[in-house]
Amino acid sequence: MYYVLDGTQRCGLYECSRCHDRFLDARIVPKMICPGCGEPSFDMEIGPDDEVPEIVETAILQEVIEGEENVARYDALLSLAVTGGNYDWI
Repeated sequence: MYYVLDGTQRCGLYECSRCHDRFLDARIVPKMICPGCGEPSFDMEIGPDDEVPEIVETAILQEVIEGEENVARYDALLSLAVTGGNYDWI
């Protein structure tokens, strides 16, 4: 599958309030950092005069998807937008 591992029984459907990207994640939390527009990593070389960047959790949990078939269905539908309708990976 594209977003979660094969055989996943339960996952969260998230939508980012900044970039409006929808994605699935195996972690189920009320808010999380968007993988598309959020900060991917923390810069460990911050000097004494630099400000620590603020971590903003913009992806909000919309729904909890349960059942292996439902998870696979949502994963396939959401991935079509990313892959441009290319079914070869399925």
